[in-house]
Amino acid sequence: MIEPTPADIRAYWQETLAALAQYPARPEIELLPLRSTAFATLLGVRLTSLGPYRLFGYLSIPTGAGPFPAIYYPPKYQSVLEIIPQGTANLQRSRYVTFALAGRGQRHADSPYAAMFPGLLTEGIDHAAAYVFRGIVADSVRGLEYLVTRPEVDSARVVVAGNDLALITAALTPGATRVVTTPTLFYKTAALAPKTQAYPLEEINDYVRTYPERAAAVRRTLAYCDLLGFAPRVTAATTLLMAGAPGSLLDGGALQPLVAALRGPVTVYESQQSLYKDGLYAERWMAAQCDIADVQSILPEHWRD
Repeated sequence: MIEPTPADIRAYWQETLAALAQYPARPEIELLPLRSTAFATLLGVRLTSLGPYRLFGYLSIPTGAGPFPAIYYPPKYQSVLEIIPQGTANLQRSRYVTFALAGRGQRHADSPYAAMFPGLLTEGIDHAAAYVFRGIVADSVRGLEYLVTRPEVDSARVVVAGNDLALITAALTPGATRVVTTPTLFYKTAALAPKTQAYPLEEINDYVRTYPERAAAVRRTLAYCDLLGFAPRVTAATTLLMAGAPGSLLDGGALQPLVAALRGPVTVYESQQSLYKDGLYAERWMAAQCDIADVQSILPEHWRD
């Protein structure tokens, strides 16, 4: 099976975005008093994506006069949707507009399709046009499109923070001024998956062992999603690349081709295998990029000392 050319890949995503554009977002907004606080109001937002498919997200808006910097959390590789990432201080919502989106298959967006974990990474992977992540990428794009329409958002300070989808989304649609990305799913996946038994990449190995005759089709589909193809299209002012620990499969050295492919300044941070140290670095980086001087006050209490 012939590997897709750069022109093939660009056409694939252009067709995806064109198909997405045929569906108006049609936002429905619901106040969620139970999760609102004195310093932030929480809204439930439903949006239409490719399919059509109805999505759900948590939109938190700080109390006071905006516009505010914003953090967009695109769909994660997990079933549960969080308002902000687990371990992040709720006070983050006092300084940023935050928007966390559930892609198709995740909880609150799991009708008519409920994703399996593990299993989502290989759903439809033997046929690029039917690959589930084509739709999930469209979902992520739709979320950012919606967020930047909100009058509370300062369009000069919009951070997209997440896994591979953060970088892919920033490449496919305007709006992201900063990107925080942790490559996990789609960086040289066909080459790196056989070198690990860790999930989620082990899902690829499981699938190819089960259906060896589909191995070429799997490689072809993964080529459409590889971060190296998206990197030159990212227009954000700067990127924070959260790499694996030194010596791991996705450490800073392994990600150097991705660094070279990105057009703007890139900061590479290698994991110290500590949620505290890694999370603190990312929070401080985002705060500096968004001109938030007193970041200490919005960190989890056990991180402040």
